[in-house]
Amino acid sequence: MSNKKQKTFNRSDIELALNQEFPDLSKSEISLAINSILESIVDAVALDEKVEIRGFGTFSKKYIRPRKFINPKTKEISYLGETATIHFKPSKSLIEK
Repeated sequence: MSNKKQKTFNRSDIELALNQEFPDLSKSEISLAINSILESIVDAVALDEKVEIRGFGTFSKKYIRPRKFINPKTKEISYLGETATIHFKPSKSLIEK
């Protein structure tokens, strides 16, 4: 593993970059476009579809096994069933950048 420090890139950074790239679009139009894209990805993954964006990466559903946990305050043992989360695997070209 390399010791490179990863820089986070959040939604406001994406909006700022798109605003600089497309100055004729308003902030609300850019925000609406980002919402539409993210909502489409989430909806597709929720339906067990795999979403691949060439040169960027792949979004898929990852299942987390059922497990038990202990409430630290009450020491009560509880069980949590299988859950699912979105998993992102970056493309090789994105990793290299």
